[in-house]
Amino acid sequence: MASARSDDGKANGGWRHWLARLIGLGSEPSLREQIADAIDEAEEDAAAIESEGGDGELARAERDMLRNMLRFGSLTADDIAVPRADIVAIPESASMADAIALFSEADHSRLPVYRDALDNVVGMLHVKDLFRLMAEGGKRAGRIADKKGLIRQPLFVPQSMPASRLLSEMQAARVHLAIILDEYGGTEGLVTIEDLVEQIVGDIEDEYDDAPEILLHLRDDGGWDADARAELSDVAEQVDGALIDPDDDVDTLGGLAVVLAGHVPAVGEVIGHPSGWTMTVTAGDERRVARLLLTPPSTPA
Repeated sequence: MASARSDDGKANGGWRHWLARLIGLGSEPSLREQIADAIDEAEEDAAAIESEGGDGELARAERDMLRNMLRFGSLTADDIAVPRADIVAIPESASMADAIALFSEADHSRLPVYRDALDNVVGMLHVKDLFRLMAEGGKRAGRIADKKGLIRQPLFVPQSMPASRLLSEMQAARVHLAIILDEYGGTEGLVTIEDLVEQIVGDIEDEYDDAPEILLHLRDDGGWDADARAELSDVAEQVDGALIDPDDDVDTLGGLAVVLAGHVPAVGEVIGHPSGWTMTVTAGDERRVARLLLTPPSTPA
């Protein structure tokens, strides 16, 4: 049985190669395509073997990780970055006490340090450096900028940098935080080395991480209370696939609302969607949308 599956797998795995030769699309599939085919075959084999009470050659977690690695090669820094609106940063003028309080509140180990505005990041602050200074007798008084060696340099990289290259550069530089710059040199987002690794191995949580937050909540009236950070892929899966327009270069529900409105919509503003759904802004400010109410198309009488 196992050898038959193996032979069938080889035959199925080569279909792309023979089809390409037949219609003249190329002589050989790429290594990436061959690996993807092999993973698919392994999954089919595993399903058959597990149904018979056995164990497949590759566990599900291993197959998922291999797929994530293949996908990782197509991602850019911008695909992974924490959006600008969600960055927790500290001004260069902050006091030591301010820094201690912010680290405690944010539960982060590193904070970007900016001068005047977030578009002018001048460094990063590591909680270990802060506590080491205090342990060595450093005073809590004074500004963080006045403490020699306290502010370190992060990496500054463009949005378009491939994620694999960014991971290599962070490893080589031994720097675990990168500031993602937009085309004008402003701060677009932030990436940590943990964000990159999670793209391959899945979410890494520790004792201080909160339980996963529910971003989409179905109401009794058929509408949805939604966090603007909800990924459109999740919206399509849980709410309605018609809410996604493949031509829109946005990833979140809040981004979609801004694109459709042509500006940052104010609280109470109702935005129509071509599918018939409407989005009402229920929370936000002049810079961003925070929450929305999704109302389904009216049912014909």
